[in-house]
Amino acid sequence: MIHKFTEENISTIAKVLGTEPKKSGSVYRFEIVNAESNRKMALEIHLGLLIDNEPVNLISVYTQDTFLQLHNCTAFVASDMLHQITFFGKDGSKISGLIVEKEAGCSLYANVNDTLLSSDFTRLPPEVMMCSVALSLTESIDFEGFNFDDE
Repeated sequence: MIHKFTEENISTIAKVLGTEPKKSGSVYRFEIVNAESNRKMALEIHLGLLIDNEPVNLISVYTQDTFLQLHNCTAFVASDMLHQITFFGKDGSKISGLIVEKEAGCSLYANVNDTLLSSDFTRLPPEVMMCSVALSLTESIDFEGFNFDDE
């Protein structure tokens, strides 16, 4: 089953990031600029990209020094309060999250065991504490029933 972004989903992302996307076919491109810190980045959401004849949603981030991708994006959380979008991909007990900030910052956490997310983060080693906090948003998502369509 392919998860689809709706126009409402894209509008929510645009609102949080403070920029309107440019659409080309099934790709939405957001250009994010932070003049204060002199940072720029581009976020691309590729919808239904065929990989091995399976449609997947691909999230790509381009910066001056970095290129990141999240394959098989199955959910996202938009936070007005944090000024960020967190895109998630889940494969079995492993979760990956790509966080895109309105201020043109980006973080990636990959192949995180989902048991880590429900752990007491204050008891975790400092090296993984931030990951546990950042991806804990997934606890409220039903990945099996999640669908980007409102249908």
